[in-house]
Amino acid sequence: MENPLLQDFNTPHESVPFSQIKTEHFLPAFEIAIKMSQKEIEDICINPAEPTFENTILALETSGEKLGKISTIFFNLNSAETNEEIQNLAKTISPMLSSHGNDIMLNPVLFKRIKTVYDNRNALNLNPEQMRLLERKYKSFTRNGANLNEAQKDEIRKIDAELSKTTVNFGQNALAETNNYFLQIKDESKLKGLPSYVLAEAKAEAENRKLEGWVFTLHIPSYLPVMTYADNRELRRELFMAYSNKGFQANEYNNEANVQKIAELRLKRANILGYNTHADFVLEDRMAKDPQTVKTFLNDLLTQSKPFGVRDVKMLEDYAKAKDGIKQLERWDHAYYAEKVKMEKYSLSQDELKPYFELDKVVQGTFEIAKRLFGITFVERKDIDKYHEDVKVYEVLDEKGQHLALYYTDFHPRAGKRAGAWMTSYREQSNINGKQVRPHVSIVCNFTKPTADTPALLTFDEVETLFHEFGHALHGMMANTTYESLSGTNVLYDFVELPSQFMENYCYEPEALKLFAQHYQTGETIPQSLIDKVKNASNYMEGYQTVRQLSFGILDQAWYGSNPLKVTSVSEFENQAMVPTNLYPVVEGTLMSTSFSHIFNGGYSSGYYSYKWSEVLDADAFAYFQEKGIFNKEVAAKFKKLLQSGGSVDPMELYIEFRGQKPSNDALMKRAGFN
Repeated sequence: MENPLLQDFNTPHESVPFSQIKTEHFLPAFEIAIKMSQKEIEDICINPAEPTFENTILALETSGEKLGKISTIFFNLNSAETNEEIQNLAKTISPMLSSHGNDIMLNPVLFKRIKTVYDNRNALNLNPEQMRLLERKYKSFTRNGANLNEAQKDEIRKIDAELSKTTVNFGQNALAETNNYFLQIKDESKLKGLPSYVLAEAKAEAENRKLEGWVFTLHIPSYLPVMTYADNRELRRELFMAYSNKGFQANEYNNEANVQKIAELRLKRANILGYNTHADFVLEDRMAKDPQTVKTFLNDLLTQSKPFGVRDVKMLEDYAKAKDGIKQLERWDHAYYAEKVKMEKYSLSQDELKPYFELDKVVQGTFEIAKRLFGITFVERKDIDKYHEDVKVYEVLDEKGQHLALYYTDFHPRAGKRAGAWMTSYREQSNINGKQVRPHVSIVCNFTKPTADTPALLTFDEVETLFHEFGHALHGMMANTTYESLSGTNVLYDFVELPSQFMENYCYEPEALKLFAQHYQTGETIPQSLIDKVKNASNYMEGYQTVRQLSFGILDQAWYGSNPLKVTSVSEFENQAMVPTNLYPVVEGTLMSTSFSHIFNGGYSSGYYSYKWSEVLDADAFAYFQEKGIFNKEVAAKFKKLLQSGGSVDPMELYIEFRGQKPSNDALMKRAGFN
């Protein structure tokens, strides 16, 4: 059987030939690609020549290319277009890859060669990017057990194999809990307050399931409007409880044991490597450097923001009591009353804004803003294969009209797609020995679908999400380094959110909004009066939102900055960790940890604080643009260089080169209204 995954892709820009790839191709492709990678590593180890940058570091950097390509395709599909067969395969393939990765990282002959080059680095006349690659490779080996004895290495192998299985199980359970739940409503009187577009979507969902009435799910485009608009408090409570107890029910998808096991295994691994906690291990290789810095950062922000969070909730409590006689506001009431007060305070509702944010127009808006900043353009390519009919593919051209990247977009929820929004790559950029490989990047979201009568219209939050992921995509597309492992978003984790959060700022700028915010029926550009409302409301509930975001970072640090072996109850541990950030009463039967995929099934364990850390950077960076002009060519050229540099330069050096100074908290405090 010819396996397309093992062939060169004879397609436009070597794009992935999705329609040719069948699920049964993956396992044999992985088995062969792992053997190819093993042979490449063996060739480095048995090379009789003295270790050099070229025959060791560069050879290692370029090894495993086929395996990397297959892995990227498989795991991206497992996130965006999965099925039971792919999920079962993931349980087999993840431990295989973990074992192979450890065979490399724990190979004493390979590490000896790397260490020889590293020890002689100052005599090798390396350029700055070569030196950065050497240092990153050496560090990755030492941080993954290269200096351990054989017994300890065996223990690391066992832990990593167990971790790969357990994290996959966690993610599959969380997805199953999201997909399995639905709420059917037959009585329309229970749906008062819901906008027509929400009802139309719920009616379509019911028809798809061949059911009467209206169906609501735990996918955000279905869930969030109910929490925001439904007058029926019991309906809000019912959906809230279902959303908030994912992985915390007495069924086969319960994630409590997985949460504890993942935390315990990561602690054990960190201890073997000589670190007190998993957080110590992770943060050593971040801008923050250590857990104490992160805890101080989070607690300082909490001290500054909590009074504003308390004020925000008190305002809603007073309103709900006066209007509806509610004596105790609950978590399922927050979005509903926040929207009510917002309407009264600013005369601004999502319903009023949505007609101006047609998805296709917003996408074109991101393209126009990127063109004005960086000179790049986007052309849809209908001849490039895709993995689902919802996906669109664009070719990105640089300011000279030359090929820069491919850009895939995938915007609507479906059963095979996990919740949330993310950017990923199918191929990353490199330029070794003059062979320029350009990236293929993708953003995946879960926005409201179009209906028979209405195109896909975005809430303002969804507009921000789209700009956020587009910022990540720009980081990938603009990449211009020599080595793939230093390219694009391959930067320290507490730096990676800078470009994404930076782009969110354009959602609030009249000069930018007028480029794409046009009424889907009349074509009218969003009026200045509505822009003013958006600007005036931009700090609304900022205290509450900041405390909420900090609570996630604090929970993350609690799991990984302490000893989870002492945890006897996941819920008690979480509730205790969250006490300083609680603005509402704790709701029995709900839990965050059991569906907190970012830290248990994603790359953010001990790193969730980086969203806020990067906000300091993005606010400071955008203040520079505001000072000079939000499309200022000179400032944009400096920011473009920051994007192009990826991880080839220390992030603080990169930032100072762009900004001319270290970042300051002042711009974030001013933007949040905490000054």
